[in-house]
Amino acid sequence: MSMKTICVTLGDPGGLGPELVQRCLSGRTDARYLMVGPESCLKRLLEQGQTPFWTRIAEPGELPNSGGVFLLEPPQLARIGFPEGAPSMEGGLAAGVALEKAVDLLQSGVAHGLLTCPLNKAMLQKAGFDFPGHTEFLATRLGVGPEGVCMHLCGHDPDNADRPLLRVSLVTTHPRLADVPGLVTRERILRCLRLTRKFLDGICLSGPIAVCGVNPHAGESGRIGDEEIKTVGPALEAANDEGLNVEGPIPADTVFHFAASGKYPAVLAMYHDQGLGPLKLLHFGEAVNVTLGLPYPRTSPDHGTGYDVVGTGKASTKSFEAALDMVLRMTGACGGPA
Repeated sequence: MSMKTICVTLGDPGGLGPELVQRCLSGRTDARYLMVGPESCLKRLLEQGQTPFWTRIAEPGELPNSGGVFLLEPPQLARIGFPEGAPSMEGGLAAGVALEKAVDLLQSGVAHGLLTCPLNKAMLQKAGFDFPGHTEFLATRLGVGPEGVCMHLCGHDPDNADRPLLRVSLVTTHPRLADVPGLVTRERILRCLRLTRKFLDGICLSGPIAVCGVNPHAGESGRIGDEEIKTVGPALEAANDEGLNVEGPIPADTVFHFAASGKYPAVLAMYHDQGLGPLKLLHFGEAVNVTLGLPYPRTSPDHGTGYDVVGTGKASTKSFEAALDMVLRMTGACGGPA
């Protein structure tokens, strides 16, 4: 198996990204880890006299054939100050520039997968990058478009293969709750089911995908809502005609119990809190955000910049480690399915 290159954007350099890569990547040689971001935020982590855990390169052609941790600093980020543990426009600029470079590395074939460290969405926009966040940025820049992807979050426990885990895809992401019924369309449901099935096949998981209803009790045959009759049900019929193996619509107040018991490898939820409330109850601090539908594997820790704990040593590395394990698995870098 050829050595894979995993691009790791440092995100907001004032947040937890630099600390997470230091704690989790230092000394690793199982792949080429190409960090993208400002070197200054890594240097301030080093104790006096400590050797850097990375090798700086000026261009991708300098990457060796062996594994290790490398840094590519975009020239426009040199000599810029980034406040530690606080949001800043400079931090948003660094995150956006690193993402632009990551897209180049993926499209040129240098990188095979992407792990993104947390950024501050408001600062990203303040710096001139007009995107709500990572997902929309990458979907647009990689030519898929926001309508071509699906947000998926999954529990991940590489140390306990027998532990049942929740995996949740979302039909809608962050709209107002009042807007959700109009956004739950047959096309969106089918797109997310197709992408979720492809993801499950890629990590060698089988079994039916459970689909939530929109309304309490999945509408009770139309008595308290008809979205299940008019939209969800027909979408599931079409999905099963395609061989996607789905079940539903199932009331959301029961489906996660059965999914967490191992009956379903994944659940498709209609909106953010319907799906992520149960997932974070079981997997808070250890879940992985995966963008389904991109032409390259992309994962991210399921938490934000964590300004309040930067430099304290209190931040958990579980979610970053899970995101790292998942992107390696998805690229085939760890011997798992590509």
